[in-house]
Amino acid sequence: MNLNKFTKSILIVTLAIILLFSFSCTQKKKSEKKEVAKEKQKIKETKKEKDMEIKGTETVVIETKKGIIKFKFYSKDAPNTVANFIKLTKSGFYNGTKFHRVVPGFVIQGGDPLSKTDDPNVGTGGPGYTIKAEFNSQKHLDGTVAMARSADPDSAGSQFYITLAPQPSLDNNYTVFGQVIEGMDVVKSIEQGDEMVKVFISDNR
Repeated sequence: MNLNKFTKSILIVTLAIILLFSFSCTQKKKSEKKEVAKEKQKIKETKKEKDMEIKGTETVVIETKKGIIKFKFYSKDAPNTVANFIKLTKSGFYNGTKFHRVVPGFVIQGGDPLSKTDDPNVGTGGPGYTIKAEFNSQKHLDGTVAMARSADPDSAGSQFYITLAPQPSLDNNYTVFGQVIEGMDVVKSIEQGDEMVKVFISDNR
């Protein structure tokens, strides 16, 4: 009888050790998986940061049914605005949006996601966040690209405009971040509702 009790005790202790060892191994595996996941996340973030690096040689290509518009960036004057525009462009944000505002002799404006569905609130849409203004010394010339905004200087998000003629009254009041280098004839032919079929970044190195 005592032997049976001793045997049972041994079995219980052995079982407890086995369970404890199994639990320890499980926890170790979970910890290792977490470390691997963290490392993968770091790699993704590093790759994302590299993808978002501004080289200074990028240009934007806007394909419309009337032709192609290309503009260069003023990355030194408005680095955060340029980075934001590149990010949105690479995500496909602008594809299918329309030029919802056209004022002859003044500007054409687009970049509102609400324009894709002709939402009655078009002109108020954006990416879901705003960016800080980067007013700079670049002037509003013929074909200048700048961020559209409301009364708040820091209310720009995705909407931008291209000037149809020099607009000195806008200087230092809006973030100028680019200049048309090709397709100004296309810019001047744009009508309200014309679609940006595809917008992408080209590296002109």
